[in-house]
Amino acid sequence: MSYRQLSKSRICHALLAFIILAALLAAACSSSEPAKVPDKTATAPAQSHTQPTAPAAPSAPSFIPTTVPVPSPAPAAPSYGQHAPAATIPSQPPAPSQPYTPPPTSSFSINSPLSSLGGAAGGKCGAAPPPGNSGTIGLAVGGAKDVNNFRENIRANYLPLPTDITYEGLYYDYYFDTGNDTPCNKLYCPSYSCAVSKDPFSGKSEYYLSVGLNSGMKESDFARKKLNLVIVLDISGSMSSPFDEYYYDQFGVKQELNMWERNTQKIEVAKDAIKAILNKLNRDDHFSIVLYNQRSYLLQRMSEASRDNLDYAMDAVRQVAAGGSTDLSAGMQLATDLLDEYRWANPNDYENRVIFLTDAMPNTGETGEYSLRSMMRSNAGNKIYTTYVGIGVDFNTELIDYMTKTRGANYYSVHSPGEFVQRMNEEFDYMVTPLIFNLVLSMDGTGWQIEQVYGSPEADKATGEIMKVNTLFPSKKEAGQTKGGLILLKLRRTGGENDLLKLRVTYEDRSGNQDGSEALVYFENTGREYYENNGIRKGILLARYANLMKDWLIDERGNIRQGQSWLPMVNTEEGIIIPATFLGTWERQSLPLTVSSPYRSLFRDFSYYFSNEMREISDSTLNQELDILQLLGHSSYKGD
Repeated sequence: MSYRQLSKSRICHALLAFIILAALLAAACSSSEPAKVPDKTATAPAQSHTQPTAPAAPSAPSFIPTTVPVPSPAPAAPSYGQHAPAATIPSQPPAPSQPYTPPPTSSFSINSPLSSLGGAAGGKCGAAPPPGNSGTIGLAVGGAKDVNNFRENIRANYLPLPTDITYEGLYYDYYFDTGNDTPCNKLYCPSYSCAVSKDPFSGKSEYYLSVGLNSGMKESDFARKKLNLVIVLDISGSMSSPFDEYYYDQFGVKQELNMWERNTQKIEVAKDAIKAILNKLNRDDHFSIVLYNQRSYLLQRMSEASRDNLDYAMDAVRQVAAGGSTDLSAGMQLATDLLDEYRWANPNDYENRVIFLTDAMPNTGETGEYSLRSMMRSNAGNKIYTTYVGIGVDFNTELIDYMTKTRGANYYSVHSPGEFVQRMNEEFDYMVTPLIFNLVLSMDGTGWQIEQVYGSPEADKATGEIMKVNTLFPSKKEAGQTKGGLILLKLRRTGGENDLLKLRVTYEDRSGNQDGSEALVYFENTGREYYENNGIRKGILLARYANLMKDWLIDERGNIRQGQSWLPMVNTEEGIIIPATFLGTWERQSLPLTVSSPYRSLFRDFSYYFSNEMREISDSTLNQELDILQLLGHSSYKGD
């Protein structure tokens, strides 16, 4: 081998060795570098420089909508029967290669929250959806918290007032599936459900939308605020009458009373109720007790709720006797004066509340409903809220129902001291803790109007497009259902082909912070009956029941002294109509229970419908209403 060939060979071997050595060094460097572990806390990968994130406008409130494309719905017609669902609008249109179609069993409707707004929720029609939030509190409106006065008057053979049965009071006696199947991370998250239902008498199709009252607040996180409380006890002469007797019946109808009724005065029942309230106070609460008849008296100055102070106050209450006329405004004014120094208390820490125990029959001083309510509204503006506890079957719901259409107000009826103690044990903290104020729902949908609102004391404030609710209180939940957790809207078609409703809710919390949400709801235009869930079905049933009872009471009271035949306002042509509202005198006089022949027939027919619906809903607690229908349908208390 020549020298030139040897040199060339050596150069090739050297180059090969160099390449191998470089490869080994590169591998060694690569293995010594630590492995990269994905960041498990990251919610989304970082965007590239070609897709920058647009900054949020700082001045825009959280409920300003974002644009969401909505596909043109093409729902299948639902089959007749219970829980036939309505058509869904997904929050984003489906991919062209996978067109959206409803389930094969029937079409369904879903309430689609608008993008990042949050809070609005809905559930598939058909079977009841699983609860969206476990372990959270529910919500319910203010105003009446029962219809005890209505039932007790009928049992005592008296004709109730139309205001003895309120929609919100009736709803608060029952638990509702709110249609919420979406997790809620706000103080208030509405959910919406739809139904088309035929009037049981006229057979006409009616359109309903329910508003579910849901909260993201955990029950374990809820605690009532420290109380600055003034208890105001009515000691006027009407409170000396037996618990189940009309005080003003000494001028009219006489009733036979049993021994217990003859020996138990309303004021004694009120004293037991005060004891139940005092027993719910904590050491860091403050309380005072005011008495009133034709003037007001300070029985207990504002004091710490220590055991000694509570015992002393209760001993003083036991010595009180009833007598004199009734100046409700005097008691309200003294309570206001006592709480005036506390009105600047932080609402996140303290609750200022007045609790009245009364039969609500003022006959001296400021007796006008506008004057009394203006005092309550002024107090509410200063964060002093009011609860009424009605005593006796002659409790004047007409006045109190009007006055509690005020921010932060509610009322209860007492017809058994033991029952009231139980309610205070279960609900006192909820009763004195309003959470949400100034709830406004606006509806934007060509061809639709709000005809009536059921389940809210502010129903008379509703317009064709707006519903208002002054206050929402916390409420109990059982098995995913909420006590009184529903507001029902009856809608009217005004023309057009648009079946899409845009719903916007705004509200404020105790500190005045505003929030809200938006949702889209689609109504099927098929004319067939369907109910999105049992909650809205129960709400419709109870609204019709209350309407029928109110129509009966208005008709009977308006015609009881005519002495001639008359026709009920409920018939097969118009069905169950929406009752009129009115105000009257506060000194309530009783009328004997009267059921005219037309209404006996209407009650019998409606009881069949009610019984069938009750079976479909599977709620045996509705039996108490069925019992009343059957009693009135076969009643011997005739008005003809």
